[in-house]
Amino acid sequence: MATTKVASMVKATALVLFVCALLCLVPTGDAKDMEPCQDTDLQISTARTGKIVSGQPEYKVTVSNQCSCPVSGVVLSCPDGLSSMEAVDSTKIHVVDNKSMLCLLYNGWPISKGSPVTFAYAWKATLDFTLYNATPRC
Repeated sequence: MATTKVASMVKATALVLFVCALLCLVPTGDAKDMEPCQDTDLQISTARTGKIVSGQPEYKVTVSNQCSCPVSGVVLSCPDGLSSMEAVDSTKIHVVDNKSMLCLLYNGWPISKGSPVTFAYAWKATLDFTLYNATPRC
């Protein structure tokens, strides 16, 4: 009798796992949501905040993901480094390679659609942040 119970539990567990696997393969959005992420899905914008820090204008950088899949390991090229008259939040961006001036965004954690990463710096001019690398997670 105990063997029958174990066999039934094994069958039930296998069925649940099979159904879960099938559900993972079923598309849940429209066709646009299923398209692979492109480099252009990560948008980088810089705007003056109006604040002056040590005589220099402050800028706010926003990196937003327009892809339905989270994107992680975002590395930006930051040719001028992270020059700033104020401390830059190192959990949002930090230099990982001084020689090639690459910066890791958000400690490499995933950035989801609708949850942009922002940071501020104060410098004499805008810094030119461009996408170097990113990994979609879908």
